[in-house]
Amino acid sequence: MADAWTPAEFEQQLRALGRYYHVHHPFQVMMYEGKLNAEQLRGWVANRFYYQVTIPRKDAALLFNCPDREVRRQWIQRILDHDGGPNAGHVSDGGIEAWIRLGEACGVPREELLDQRHVLPGVRFAVDAYINFVHTADWREGVCSSLTELFAPTAHKQRLQSWPDHYPWIDNAGLQYFRNRLTEAHRDVDHGLALTLQHFTTYEQQQRALKILKFKLDVLWSMLDAIYLAYVQHMPPYFNVEEPA
Repeated sequence: MADAWTPAEFEQQLRALGRYYHVHHPFQVMMYEGKLNAEQLRGWVANRFYYQVTIPRKDAALLFNCPDREVRRQWIQRILDHDGGPNAGHVSDGGIEAWIRLGEACGVPREELLDQRHVLPGVRFAVDAYINFVHTADWREGVCSSLTELFAPTAHKQRLQSWPDHYPWIDNAGLQYFRNRLTEAHRDVDHGLALTLQHFTTYEQQQRALKILKFKLDVLWSMLDAIYLAYVQHMPPYFNVEEPA
């Protein structure tokens, strides 16, 4: 049986999976290079919203599975971050509201985000797979699946740096979600990473953790596959199916 990595070695292995993060997906590359048109950018915002509204439900499922009160006390802040409310401490009243304002700044009406009319089947399938995993998994595995946050600040910084130049028609106030997450993601990473390093200590457990993190990376990449196919390749679901006369 192989020896377990030290915590530092294990963290290095986790961070190395950043090469699979969706910042490298062709759709995201187009976004940062200013090559998306308005329809394509709106399609991404509308579909990503389904992921945003699912995150607090995912975190609630993790809390349900977690018997550790101290972990719950810290983890619940993630729900407040997204759902908002008087104790959330956000000028935008939480991440979901901030994303709605992003959508409005891009030209997607609030009601079209909330009724999810633009959500592609592939995006819904990927996001639902994620929440179902956290709902049924051990809470520590749910924590591990959140570690794509290790790589998220890079994406938020790229958007804040590139969008004002490439997409000046978007009101800068609509980018508040990305500003919020620069701080929140670092805090969440510190907590989630510490728990993962604490609880995944054998070789087998560490290999399992890598598979879980890769699964979450697959979820994010698959979402963009569906979006790229629909909005860049102009092949939305059933595009080649003839409607009955």
